[in-house]
Amino acid sequence: MIYGISLILLSVIAVPSLLLSRKPDAKEVLEKVAPYQGWIGIVCCFWGLWGIIQAVLHIGWLTSAPVWFLTLLAGSVVEAGLGFLLGFPLINKFFASNNTGTQEKAALLRTKVAARQGQLGILGILVGIWMIVASFLWSVA
Repeated sequence: MIYGISLILLSVIAVPSLLLSRKPDAKEVLEKVAPYQGWIGIVCCFWGLWGIIQAVLHIGWLTSAPVWFLTLLAGSVVEAGLGFLLGFPLINKFFASNNTGTQEKAALLRTKVAARQGQLGILGILVGIWMIVASFLWSVA
């Protein structure tokens, strides 16, 4: 359930226009979060990568609990992608600052993914809601 909640919050930060169109007074909150956006992105990117690793390590769930396996994998991929987009400036600064070839590759990857940031954010909200619902469905049963 924590993956779902964090994915929804990350998606709201990634697609502020969606939130502002529904709640104009949320601009103040988003402005307060903006300085920490990079750090939130880095943490969520690594958390999403950890979720992908967990999904691969639990590949057996594909036969015993395929819906939960696919939910975990999809949520982790979206979270890693959105985290990368939000944390890109800091990731580039810390990990690729001394290598221009790596910076160029990272910038190219970001431009490819950034074009779909709005769609990825909406997908993140939907997958996050499904992850919360799925955690209740499979933890009770």
